[in-house]
Amino acid sequence: MDAATDIPGLTTTRAPFIESARSRGELFITQPYEQYSEANHQSWRNLYARMGDRWERYANHRFLEGLDSLGLNGERVPRLSEVNQFLAPLTGFEAKPVSGYVPAYLFFDCLGRREFPTTITIRDVNTPDYLPEPDIFHDIAGHVPMHTDPAFAETLVRFGQVAAGAVERLVELTDPDDLEERVASNMRAMARFFWFTIEFGLMGAPAATTTAKAGDLRVYGSGLLSSYGEIEHAVESDAVQRYPFQLEWVVNQGFRIDRYQPLLFVVESFDHLFDEVNRLEGWMREGRLDHVAPGEPVISDEEVRISLDAATAEK
Repeated sequence: MDAATDIPGLTTTRAPFIESARSRGELFITQPYEQYSEANHQSWRNLYARMGDRWERYANHRFLEGLDSLGLNGERVPRLSEVNQFLAPLTGFEAKPVSGYVPAYLFFDCLGRREFPTTITIRDVNTPDYLPEPDIFHDIAGHVPMHTDPAFAETLVRFGQVAAGAVERLVELTDPDDLEERVASNMRAMARFFWFTIEFGLMGAPAATTTAKAGDLRVYGSGLLSSYGEIEHAVESDAVQRYPFQLEWVVNQGFRIDRYQPLLFVVESFDHLFDEVNRLEGWMREGRLDHVAPGEPVISDEEVRISLDAATAEK
């Protein structure tokens, strides 16, 4: 076996380096760049090349500017250290490599510190549309270009602070008999807000948020920006319901991750989104997120425990 084929690779769900890190309980890791195989780099090339026309047609102009600012190389998996050299001077954000899923509280707390937990594995070259979990293409090509925009970056930081603050508020104020239920409810509300904005958000002028015409809309959500099929579907398909952003609906609306989204929300601008984050904080402080509608996403008992432990440790 030659050196090129002997590299184990960093393929999603099949990366010994990641399995080893997880077995040691290591969440925040380094990016072992030398372990990327040629197949991994080919996967990046294929994904990056086919998204070009989609981005030009559907992406928010701040995203397109972000791609240029980062100087991403479409020929190879990016080094996070190189990405951060371009990103940090613009907004203070840095991509922070992780071994996999980051519990909600820890993820939101990272955002509040201008750190973006970033997956380092990449999907299999033979299954470009199958994504059992986030990968480096979703995180770096989908999320990070938006982090170069100061208005979006400040919104993301503000959201991270609000989401982490939700657990901290409950640790201080809530009767222990009701604590876990309220933490789960707040985390569910925050996850829904993140999903319908940062992951699957659409943007348009004020008229577009009412009429929701495809030609008036642009994509800023990373789940759409990293999906060849869904970015077009989200803007063009008659099967998608598109509504002006409504906080009371968003925090009570469940979602599924295994299919194209049938319901999306439209904001007018990043200033509008920032204002909605402020409203979200107000609702959180008033206790209006303590009992949102049940359903997806399910917040596990372990997730609640991790959130409480982390919030308590920071006191």
